[in-house]
Amino acid sequence: MNEIFEAAMVICFGASWPLNLYKSIKSKTAKGKSLLFEVLIAIGYVCGIVGKIYSYTVLDAPVTYPFVFYILNLVMVTADIVLTLHNRKLDKVAEKGE
Repeated sequence: MNEIFEAAMVICFGASWPLNLYKSIKSKTAKGKSLLFEVLIAIGYVCGIVGKIYSYTVLDAPVTYPFVFYILNLVMVTADIVLTLHNRKLDKVAEKGE
């Protein structure tokens, strides 16, 4: 039961990332985005992954399926960080062109 609630939490957190990625690709701007926020979210997912790995390797806890969602969310957040950095460059080029 614990794994179901944990998976639900991580899925709910991760549900917005595909939409956020789409918006970043479509808008081609980083305006209104916080890189610090995205980095903190990524660090949180890394901490969750490390905690799971620690539980599996040191505490002999069973591997549960929420682990997959931590990794999936980290991949999406990392992709959004890359897009934010790319879009910041596009914003700077646009500002110089004005």
